[in-house]
Amino acid sequence: VQLQASGGGVVQAGGSLRLSCAASGNLFSTNAMGWYRQPLGKDRELVASISRVGGRYYADSVEGRFTISRDNTKNTVYLQMNSLKSEDTAVYYCNEHPRDSFHSPPWGQGTQVTVSS
Repeated sequence: VQLQASGGGVVQAGGSLRLSCAASGNLFSTNAMGWYRQPLGKDRELVASISRVGGRYYADSVEGRFTISRDNTKNTVYLQMNSLKSEDTAVYYCNEHPRDSFHSPPWGQGTQVTVSS
């Protein structure tokens, strides 16, 4: 199983980015998916998740600014990030949710998001 996150970059505070993550078919068709992030020197955290049928969860820190969505026909999950803040700076990853260390796919390289103030 491979997960390829893309769409990161450098943006000014208040700006927007849209992240994409392509996943293998077996994983995508049977699992809820999540976007996670890991700021430099900190633990990885769940940012948002979406079930197979579209139920969504957002961390308090991104509620109202980020939108997670999925296209089941393309095996792709998206994260639209608006009103970005410097504290959103991190490497962003996608993976299944919830994630099991023993059975879930490896993290992959992630995509860097840098928000300049």
